[in-house]
Amino acid sequence: MSDSDVAPLETAYGVQHHVTRADAPERPAHEGGPEMVQLLTPEGERVPHAELDAIVDELSDEALRGLYRDLVLVRRFDAEATALQRQGELGLWASLLGQEAAQVGSGRAMRRQDYAFPTYREHGVAWCRGVDPVNLLGMFRGVNHGGWDPNEKNFHLYTIIIGAQTLHATGYAMGVQRDGDVGTGDEQRDTAVIAYFGDGATSQGDVSEALVFAGVNNSPVVFFCQNNQWAISEPNEKQSRAPLWHRARGFGFPGIRVDGNDVLAVYAVTKQALDAARTGQGPTFVEAFTYRMGAHTTSDDPTKYRVSAEVEVWKHRDPIERYKRWLLTTERADAGFFDAVEAEADELGTSVRERCLAMPDPDASSMFDHVYADPHPVTAREKAAFEAYHASFEEVR
Repeated sequence: MSDSDVAPLETAYGVQHHVTRADAPERPAHEGGPEMVQLLTPEGERVPHAELDAIVDELSDEALRGLYRDLVLVRRFDAEATALQRQGELGLWASLLGQEAAQVGSGRAMRRQDYAFPTYREHGVAWCRGVDPVNLLGMFRGVNHGGWDPNEKNFHLYTIIIGAQTLHATGYAMGVQRDGDVGTGDEQRDTAVIAYFGDGATSQGDVSEALVFAGVNNSPVVFFCQNNQWAISEPNEKQSRAPLWHRARGFGFPGIRVDGNDVLAVYAVTKQALDAARTGQGPTFVEAFTYRMGAHTTSDDPTKYRVSAEVEVWKHRDPIERYKRWLLTTERADAGFFDAVEAEADELGTSVRERCLAMPDPDASSMFDHVYADPHPVTAREKAAFEAYHASFEEVR
């Protein structure tokens, strides 16, 4: 076999492996290219992989069905949140529609002690980390600043500033190193960090700085880029002339592109990268090649900058449908299971709506309470004036 018959794949360990075309079918660049790791085709057919098959084979049938349940419930929650915003119950919502596999696959690859730093769209990862979905709505409803304890869930509060969380993640990972929680061989202790960001964030200086510090410090962090093809209204070709996963080379650590609509491939690739981080092998850049099926947020109108034909193409790559086909054809799940998941999804939607509408409004003056870590005379005076102003209206009534 000649070199022209094989495709190189840079793994999370930085080793160049050659995988036959049967394992990595030739694909055009707009479909991910030949380098993209894929274990399930859009038709739900299993693609063998020399390195990653063993990782998938470790999953029990129950765990495999659990991934499907995650995908469906997360999509149902997201749809309910979008509806709540359209009805005026949320100020804004950033939908994850189409990106469920990228988030569930990577989220389930984490261990309990691992720590995730999200953007504002990682609702699927939050679900995997045990965050109550209703708590995700609080910030968008304007009744809290996040609603969950980051240190309890090892899932940081949402970050709105594009790319800033990559610096937070790298700094946390450097702290993990200095605490001696890397490469000990203790599976309950060794810790990895994962930073989520989108393709648009790769143009931010914060991300480049994070990659620099992670590389030179060999920090235990995985940079998980969800390339959903659009940075709001800017397509990939306006962001970079090279595949995003190639960025890692310039910072001295490995990168890999994975089919972000393939939950099995995302799980396996992310697990491999997290394992490498925990054992002291440093950072990895994972580019999950996916698609944002909806608007950037509910304040956006994607019909202004992309054509419907593009969306239709990606509908045929739906992460849930392909995984459902595979579960069915391999007899790992039956109609009864799928019906039960759909019923649970409907129950979740109803529960989320009722609990969201029941969330109490905060005391308006509480916005002054945590401006500074300690009490401050300026904010104390401002709070008193604000409360007096509001009380004057109450007296008129």
